Amino acid sequence: MNQDTEIADDEHDEETAREVSWRTKSIGLAPVDLDDAELLHHWRADPAAAHEIGIWPRSLTAMRERIERDGDDADRDDFLVLLPDSTPIGHIALSGQDFVNGTAQVELMLAAEHRGNGHGTHALDALVDLAFGELPMHRLTAETHTDNAAALAVLATSGFVREGISRAACLHRGRRHDLAVFSLLRPEWEALTRPRAWDA
Repeated sequence: MNQDTEIADDEHDEETAREVSWRTKSIGLAPVDLDDAELLHHWRADPAAAHEIGIWPRSLTAMRERIERDGDDADRDDFLVLLPDSTPIGHIALSGQDFVNGTAQVELMLAAEHRGNGHGTHALDALVDLAFGELPMHRLTAETHTDNAAALAVLATSGFVREGISRAACLHRGRRHDLAVFSLLRPEWEALTRPRAWDA
């Protein structure tokens, strides 16, 4: 490899590197931008993700419009979940932020090929640390289908407490699904013994 090739590779790395706004030892969170529309569209089209999250695939144009709209929403922050080598593996969001009451909802979706490796827990922990460590949140909530075993496990591992069931709250593919409702309060987060994002 000659010097010109090395310089070209360095310039390429700088162009493709994402601005990581929040980092832990194992993952980083980078703000979603319009160029991510195709990737998010691909992830949402996965049948397993569509069922577990209770969504349906939309057009790529609709995804771009949604990213633009969400980008203007002061009550919402959307991030790509990145591995240390900048590989994008999922999407996570802090939505419905109410700074008066200190409440928000967390949303998480991982690419199919990156599930089952603990990345979901690490991403959720990072977002929780952001919400409680940098933002004035007091209560975070999350909802998932009662048969979504992976999501239920991630929420429990991250310290979320199951509050109850919203019966028949989600319609997906002609069937009604119950939603499990979880929450995590600031004092509960403070009592967790795991390292915080900034400790990494």
